[in-house]
Amino acid sequence: QVQLVESGGGLVQAGGSLRVSCAVSGRTSSFHGLAWYRQAPGRQREPVARVAFDGSTLYRDSVKGRFTISWDNAKNTVSLQMNSLKSEDTADYYCNELNGSWPWGQGTQVTVSS
Repeated sequence: QVQLVESGGGLVQAGGSLRVSCAVSGRTSSFHGLAWYRQAPGRQREPVARVAFDGSTLYRDSVKGRFTISWDNAKNTVSLQMNSLKSEDTADYYCNELNGSWPWGQGTQVTVSS
């Protein structure tokens, strides 16, 4: 069983920065990368950024140039640096493998005040 523990969320003013992290542990079978997802109140969970283990990254258009995803293989941690935050970034943030097939963690809440 895989365990995902997200941390680092909080309340920040618009234009500010936050870094969220996710510790991955447990019996992970072969996977090819990790991703961050988010779910805003009343909305479906959506992918935000992904990093493949070949080093390639992909971002949804609305966060390009503002968010940076990174994977620390030694620490089994995937992080998301979020800069120039906007109110529309307010959501619960989750990590998972690229297809979202692992059990979801509790997420970490990010609130951006305008």
